[in-house]
Amino acid sequence: MAWLARASAALVAVSAAALGQAPATTEGGAEADIEVIELMTDANQRLTVPVTIGNAGPYDFMIDTGAQATVVSRELADELNLDERMMSTLIGMASQREVETAYVRDFALGMRMFDISNAPLVDQANIGSANGVLGLDSLQDQRVLLDFDAKTIEVADAATLGGNRGFEIVVRARERHGQLIITQASLDGIDVAVILGTGSEGSIANLALERRLRGNTKTAEAQMTDINGAEEQTSVRIVRDLRIGRARISTIPLAFMDSPSFDALGLDNEPAILLGMSELRLFRRVAIDFKDNRVLLDLPRDAGWSESAGSGRFDF
Repeated sequence: MAWLARASAALVAVSAAALGQAPATTEGGAEADIEVIELMTDANQRLTVPVTIGNAGPYDFMIDTGAQATVVSRELADELNLDERMMSTLIGMASQREVETAYVRDFALGMRMFDISNAPLVDQANIGSANGVLGLDSLQDQRVLLDFDAKTIEVADAATLGGNRGFEIVVRARERHGQLIITQASLDGIDVAVILGTGSEGSIANLALERRLRGNTKTAEAQMTDINGAEEQTSVRIVRDLRIGRARISTIPLAFMDSPSFDALGLDNEPAILLGMSELRLFRRVAIDFKDNRVLLDLPRDAGWSESAGSGRFDF
């Protein structure tokens, strides 16, 4: 098995003020209502959207719901002469590095426009074909609806997007450093914390979970390249049964590693998983509600439903 996980769970350790940005507004100055933006995929089947910076673009930015901060490629920053730079710490899945950051003015996603105070700069080769990574700092206080059937992303408040209607599964999540962590989940009978990571091709777990698993033998080695360009060999195991609320996903390859990203979220000693695109694409729709700390899942139309001991279960 030789998938690469790129740009997954990128965190920036800077002050809250440095991560702050102006509220997103429409071009006319009013708060943005619903935004429907066409999704694209890169060569590694990750989601990208077009953004503009000032009067330039559009540029392809990869959506990473596991990333705390929006990241810009160093090549694009140089091209746009983003010269208000500082240093900060960028935490990737395999490494922690000091990197330059830049002030990005008039960053626009659809009609939503804002400034980004400290966008980390990384080599584009570490991102892939995209020009940057769209992180959670660009999506806060909104519901982000990923519709894999329609190939669109919608960004608005929960009421504008129809509330919870039409979703089979709604789970609460806890917030930590802007990230939503699902706790209504288990893997092979072990309680786990789950982060949704659209920036990773495969799913990654921490060593605390590996220590708790029994009977799951290593099946392969995988090489992962993180957003800092650091490479790491990981062991891969096939796990049988991941449950999120009432949803059940069977037979998942998990790469296990001692990642500083889990540590930054306080999850180094708690079994935890970053659920990647290979598993997220099993759902028809995924909504992440950052304001109300909820995750909503819409199952495939052919998903089975059964009753067991009074509780439902979806089987993929």
